Amino acid sequence: MMSIASIPVLAIDGPGGTGKGTVSARIARQLGWNILDSGALYRAFAFVAKERNIQPDDVDGIKSIDPKNEFLLELPSRGDMRISVSDRDISGLIRSEYAGKLASVYAAAPAVRDALIKHQREFRKPPGLVADGRDMGTVVFPDALLKVFLDASAKVRAERRYNQLKSKDFNVNLLSLEQQIAERDRRDTHRTIAPLVPAHDAVVIDTSRMTIEEVVEEVGYVLNLRLCDVGRSELSSCQ
Repeated sequence: MMSIASIPVLAIDGPGGTGKGTVSARIARQLGWNILDSGALYRAFAFVAKERNIQPDDVDGIKSIDPKNEFLLELPSRGDMRISVSDRDISGLIRSEYAGKLASVYAAAPAVRDALIKHQREFRKPPGLVADGRDMGTVVFPDALLKVFLDASAKVRAERRYNQLKSKDFNVNLLSLEQQIAERDRRDTHRTIAPLVPAHDAVVIDTSRMTIEEVVEEVGYVLNLRLCDVGRSELSSCQ
């Protein structure tokens, strides 16, 4: 049986709109690894807390939410991640910009982070894990085999998010979206607990002028080098 420490983790961090969710899902499918979409987890937690009138500073209320038994994240063979809470599919409900802003507010609360960090680490199971978020490489999995930080300009990320939301029939405004993204960047990078920053040993990739396919290829190439270094190769043969 593999020890927890020996289970490889690919940690992909970065702000929204850099493509990290799509890249993570594609690589997880290629490898047959488990996946953790921590952004979806925080959005689901914030959604439930708000629905139950639990404020971010209500420690007892936060503790009453049990993500391990209430939340279910599933990556189908095709399509987006599905998130259910107590058997209720809330995937569509938590993909709005409002849900993202709400998640950012709750994520800054120590009680919320304490409630979720242990649960996130339980996703580390054989044969490996692709963890997508904002502090995967810095806080949740500091011993990850490979840490990647994806970035892109706020304008590019707003355009990507706009096209994504329009395709799902959300009513969005591009200028407003860019302002919201810039504000969330400010909030996430300046929070005192687990700020959004690259890990000191992360591979930083600017995806502004890259296609998803190019990003997947670059991340996959670097990951394969790391896997070869530890005697494993799941993307291609080692030279």
